[in-house]
Amino acid sequence: MSPVLALVPLAEESVPAETFQLPQIDYAALAPMLILFGVACVGILVEAAFRRFPRARIQLPLALLGALAALVVVIMTAGKRTITAGGAITIDGPALFLQGSILVLGIVALLLIGERTLERGGAFVAQAAVTANTEADRSQAATSEGASEVFPLSMFALGGMMLFSTANDLLTMFVALEVFSLPLYLLCALARRRRLLSQEAALKYFLLGSFASAFFLFGVAMIYGFAGRVDFSGIDQAVVGSAASPLLLYIGLALLVIGLLFKAAAVPFHVWTPDVYQGAPTPITALMAACTKVAAFGGLLRVLYVAFGRSQWDFQPVIGTVAVLTMIVGAVLAVTQTDIKRLLAYSSIANAGYLLIGVVALNKEGLSSSLFYLVAYGFTVLAAFGVVTLVRDADGEATHLSRWAGLGRRSPLLAGVFTFILLAFAGIPLTSGFTAKFGVFAAGVEGGQTWLVIAGVVSSAILAFPYLRVVVLMWLSEPSESTPAVSIPGALTSAALMIGTVATLVLGVVPTVLLPIATRAAEFIR
Repeated sequence: MSPVLALVPLAEESVPAETFQLPQIDYAALAPMLILFGVACVGILVEAAFRRFPRARIQLPLALLGALAALVVVIMTAGKRTITAGGAITIDGPALFLQGSILVLGIVALLLIGERTLERGGAFVAQAAVTANTEADRSQAATSEGASEVFPLSMFALGGMMLFSTANDLLTMFVALEVFSLPLYLLCALARRRRLLSQEAALKYFLLGSFASAFFLFGVAMIYGFAGRVDFSGIDQAVVGSAASPLLLYIGLALLVIGLLFKAAAVPFHVWTPDVYQGAPTPITALMAACTKVAAFGGLLRVLYVAFGRSQWDFQPVIGTVAVLTMIVGAVLAVTQTDIKRLLAYSSIANAGYLLIGVVALNKEGLSSSLFYLVAYGFTVLAAFGVVTLVRDADGEATHLSRWAGLGRRSPLLAGVFTFILLAFAGIPLTSGFTAKFGVFAAGVEGGQTWLVIAGVVSSAILAFPYLRVVVLMWLSEPSESTPAVSIPGALTSAALMIGTVATLVLGVVPTVLLPIATRAAEFIR
């Protein structure tokens, strides 16, 4: 043998063969998300296969059955605590609670979406109306059922929200962020009667959302540079023991939080919210206001409590400042609004500030009260937008506040329901709004964030004014010629309104129905 060849060892002798092992996957833990994604894929096939059939009559039952099946699986696996899919997904108490919340609120939102889609000339523009070549084709398409593709898009969005709230590493969280964001960008552009406003809102949401995603991804890169890992337990260990410069940690955390606070509609990352809430179809606005907020705060809680919990003194003052700005700006700007959807948008911004009090508390009470608040607010805001869909005339929804004058005399039952909802937003006792605010304020005091609680009380007092102004407008003003008639709610809208209103009342009078569940669920696993 040549001396040169003798110095070269055979690969088989020197390098031991390594076997690649697939990660263990607990399919039972992933079943709720798999069901939603599977239903969404089936919905796309329905869109392709039944072009000449009223597809919405297939899509709505399919979406509702899929969401109900996923909810049943979540309930059946309520005691499961595991990390699966190669450490990418965590199933623990907060994850299961958030998944159940997204599904329940999503089902109610689907009822509102279904009502507006099934009716002729509904809230959504059919794809045929967009692609029609002649005015006759456009007219015929505009009088047909609404766009049935709204249902698979909604299922993809709900599945992405569930994945986002259970992600155990930053890359999985980023993928989930895009999975639920992209369908929402499309859904916002489907308004039929205000097409230009809707498409403008969708474009703004897309552009600003893309910037937020870029901030999030740059944050992931910085955190990886600091910790060498992107999973939450690895980041948590690096926060304590890494010798790397903490500058990368601070920059990465700041960029991550920017991306998360954008979805939560916190100041100063809130500018998209009023335009998108106003321009999007009202049922889609309801879906975003309820479910997206649950997912956004679910992800924020997991990141701050699990990955960065040991660096709390570094981010508590910053998040606290954001909370104060969010509460005050949301409350003050809500006073100046003359459109009911924009008013509810700034109300949503202020409520994001109240939720941040529970987040910054960084204790079990803060976590449990935040979980309770998300559910309570979700039901209330769904009922509010359900009422908005019914106040309409021949040109569509009448959202300007001047059109609501004397509504209590035209439709006392609907005005009474909306009055109760507004009082819940204001935090009046015997409503879920009071119970939820009391919970996060108490957690803030216990966590040493009394200054945030004071700011929250002040902003609540300011925010009560626009709510009461609408109440006075409905009951104490004379109906004018421009006051629209209230359409008779269909079965689906009636069910959604009843669920949202009853839940708002029950969670205010008997909060122990949900509060113990939230308390037991308030424990992350690492």
